[in-house]
Amino acid sequence: MRAGRIARDLPSEGPVLFAYDGFEDAKAAIRQAGRHFCSGRAAIVLTVWKPLWKPFRAMPFASTPVAPQRLEINIEREARRVADEGARLARLSGFDAEGIAERGDSIWERIVRSAEEHGASIVVLGAHGRTPTRRVRMGSIAASTAEQTARPVLIVHAPPHRLPG
Repeated sequence: MRAGRIARDLPSEGPVLFAYDGFEDAKAAIRQAGRHFCSGRAAIVLTVWKPLWKPFRAMPFASTPVAPQRLEINIEREARRVADEGARLARLSGFDAEGIAERGDSIWERIVRSAEEHGASIVVLGAHGRTPTRRVRMGSIAASTAEQTARPVLIVHAPPHRLPG
């Protein structure tokens, strides 16, 4: 939330919306939320997939083994698989979860819109832990989501990888 904005009239009993991409930080976010929220709480595990870049779709490449339309179908299918994987993890963490895959040109915008459409009471995401330089250059889905929604946002960092020894 932006400084000074207060979350009012938001659903307090709506589902938890997990933004899930299959990476360890997203898995850690689901497990962490499972330790903090009531067992059996409704949850939506959202995986956002981006359509192919429009000029690429319009250009027939002889060397492209899969037609762009077919490639996009495969991307959507993989997003559904990832969302279902996240929903299974959420159920193991105590949530009554369903996985959904939605198309979005902007991932953070799709997360914010989906939270509104589903009446989510909170949005939970994992943070990839980018360095400040990379975050400025590439942007941060977690930061943009938190800034652009009036809903509470829980951002979880994956535990650091430990080296053996």
